[in-house]
Amino acid sequence: MGKFINPFTDFGFKHIFGREMDKDILIEFLNDLLEGEYTIMDLRIMNNERLPETEQGRKVIFDIHCETDKGERIIIEMQNREQPHFKDRA
Repeated sequence: MGKFINPFTDFGFKHIFGREMDKDILIEFLNDLLEGEYTIMDLRIMNNERLPETEQGRKVIFDIHCETDKGERIIIEMQNREQPHFKDRA
């Protein structure tokens, strides 16, 4: 019997979409979301942690941070409930 990974959990989302070896799944997912508005041909999964710029700053951890073949950086966050301060974080 096969194993099921819930894509709506932090572990499941990162396991399915956040690994370099499975980046073709992420590319297809993003291209489906973009509906032909823009096509991603390739991307590179990047470090998902950003250290603070000052001592008082906070470290930020993204679900997935990647760069497209055209040099555009994309941050992907999975939210499965309302996050009232998400806009402030992004």
